[in-house]
Amino acid sequence: MKKLCNILFSVLFCAAAATAGQEEREISLTVYNSNLGLVSEVRQLSLKKGTSEIKITDVPSQIDATSVFFQSLSDPDRVAVLEQNYQYDLVGASKLLERYIDQNIKAYGAGGKVYEGKLLAHDGAGIVLNTGSNIITLRLTDNLQNFEFPNLPQGLITRPTLLWLVDNQGPVSQKCRISYLTAGISWHAEYVALLAADEKTLELGAWVSLENNSGASFKQARLKLVAGDINRAQAPQRRYAAAKADFQSASPQFEEERFFEYHLYTLQRKATVANNEVKQISLFPNTKTDSKKLFTYDGASSGKKVAVQLEFKNEKGSGLGMPLPAGKIRVYKKDEGQSQQFVGEDRIDHTPKDEKVRITLGSAFDIVGERTPKEYKRISDRTQEQTVEVKLRNHKNEGVEIIVVEHLSGDWEIKSKTHEFKKRDAQTVEFKVPVAKDGETVLSYTVRYKW
Repeated sequence: MKKLCNILFSVLFCAAAATAGQEEREISLTVYNSNLGLVSEVRQLSLKKGTSEIKITDVPSQIDATSVFFQSLSDPDRVAVLEQNYQYDLVGASKLLERYIDQNIKAYGAGGKVYEGKLLAHDGAGIVLNTGSNIITLRLTDNLQNFEFPNLPQGLITRPTLLWLVDNQGPVSQKCRISYLTAGISWHAEYVALLAADEKTLELGAWVSLENNSGASFKQARLKLVAGDINRAQAPQRRYAAAKADFQSASPQFEEERFFEYHLYTLQRKATVANNEVKQISLFPNTKTDSKKLFTYDGASSGKKVAVQLEFKNEKGSGLGMPLPAGKIRVYKKDEGQSQQFVGEDRIDHTPKDEKVRITLGSAFDIVGERTPKEYKRISDRTQEQTVEVKLRNHKNEGVEIIVVEHLSGDWEIKSKTHEFKKRDAQTVEFKVPVAKDGETVLSYTVRYKW
């Protein structure tokens, strides 16, 4: 709606109340993977003797009001919090009209025409006005351009506000800590990998993508990131940039440490996290690691397509050996002209050191799989056998090895097979099948099921 609502008033938020001085303000911001942030501020406040109010207005609109904590650091034994409130009845055109029912307002129409009278009703599309001589209806889209209100109704505020009622028996000037949880802020890792020409090594770099839609900005904050899956009893209900393909080395900006059952990353400088911003910060310098290209065929779910995967181990001997937070990993490779080309992406989960990472980049163009159940035999009421045939065709200029994934159920036993297999878990086996260039290999096995 292009119509304007001009509100003519003057507001003093902290009249007759103690206010939050900002001569000293230290902000610590801890961000979790799960749309959650912990804000801790230390402020120098002016507290009246006895009972008074303290108001803080620059807080997120998505704050969890039940998590707010206030404490005097200067004289905690002589400052008691009697009451705390989160006020979020924010001023807006619709709310102003609601508050001015049965009161006089001015409305301005096209050509400077003025309508003045008692507001009887409004429904979002128009208003009903008692001008004193008659009752008129005015449509917002046709008749009205602006409204004029005498002042701001009691209870409406322009910004979300935290309010405390405190009893201070100590000094007037005190350093206080305020902390709370807020939704609307989260972070994730963005990995950028450059695959070597021989496809045996990766150059891996990582960025932190921090997204703040909490409704507040945090200036010069001490930033910490928690990697891990925290449990919450009930989460409050209330954009995205691509990582840069930049493979230049940089000094570490985050210091990593174990914290409880998670990993904590502390930025070694202060940073401003603005509202409605996606901020990216380098997580660790680029590092090289050994990698292996895999071809994987899961005929039960992928039809004829054979997946192309990369596997590397997050260990010190391979160039890594650090906790890898969950996030998206994008892989590039240089073509013959030395231009970097995008070859695929996948997501990884939180990965501790010394664990393997396997990512899927896409489907192989020149390799085809075909899975066919060939024979079914009923041995008894509780026993049956099935024979499965998998054909693998390789149209590349070199031979390949393909991992064939088969899913079995119940109590099973493979009675015969053309290739050796490895049991991955109770219901999954993997066959490694070599296929010559421009060749075809047939894998066949018979499995007996009992129940």
